[in-house]
Amino acid sequence: MLIHGLGGTQYDLGALHKRLKRGGIGTHSLTLPGHALEPKALVGVRAEEWIDAVTAKYREIAGQYEVVHVVGMCMGALLAAIVCAREAHTTGRLIMLAPPVFIDGWSTPWYRAFRHVVYWVPFLPENMKVEEGEPYGIKNTLVRHIVKAKFRRGDNFHYQWVPLACIREVDRLRALTRRSVRQIRCPVLVVHAREDELTTLRSADFIAREAPMVRVVILENSYHMICIDNDREQVAASVLDFLGVADAIAGGSESVSPRLGTVLGARR
Repeated sequence: MLIHGLGGTQYDLGALHKRLKRGGIGTHSLTLPGHALEPKALVGVRAEEWIDAVTAKYREIAGQYEVVHVVGMCMGALLAAIVCAREAHTTGRLIMLAPPVFIDGWSTPWYRAFRHVVYWVPFLPENMKVEEGEPYGIKNTLVRHIVKAKFRRGDNFHYQWVPLACIREVDRLRALTRRSVRQIRCPVLVVHAREDELTTLRSADFIAREAPMVRVVILENSYHMICIDNDREQVAASVLDFLGVADAIAGGSESVSPRLGTVLGARR
């Protein structure tokens, strides 16, 4: 089960679904409420709606398979953790890709904490735009140029902005995640870039400290969008290894000069 991030689509996870299928694992995804339309569709969407949508999809898939693995990217990782905790998920594994448990990366402005005050200003959260900008979560120059070109063409692969009210709901998910992590009962893989501009390694450290069975992989050559950045080959290889699946094309042409990251052993 693959869960995309805020303002995104299944493309947030790059070619991961293809790699899983090559390994013999069927993939299922969903479009979160307010997505795949236009940014203003997110106005009024509550965190509970995202949780309910993921829960419904999880239960649908769980009714079809004996083993279900849950994979989430960015906000999708938060949703994956919350649902795995609430559903007492033990039939498979949980994979959290770049989970923003804390929003404290190097590109976040010093005044980011003031958003919690602005949330209470009438009408402003619904009408204030939080725009995507450089570096778009991508360290690889070529991929970043491709993403910028897609934005210019208006391709519907990722929202160029989200309403501030939506960030408020993500903050609520972050708080729920911090309370839910200890309730997770399945093995967890966290893949996080050291240079993530949105969220520091503090997020990965928190999950490793609070959840019972955690493996952490630290990437050394990517920003936030790890599934499409320089280390995307290592991300796929780490996921397949964690799931016990042979990597049919490890080191193949899909790699973009990845540097080996750091793997921290499972905490038990």
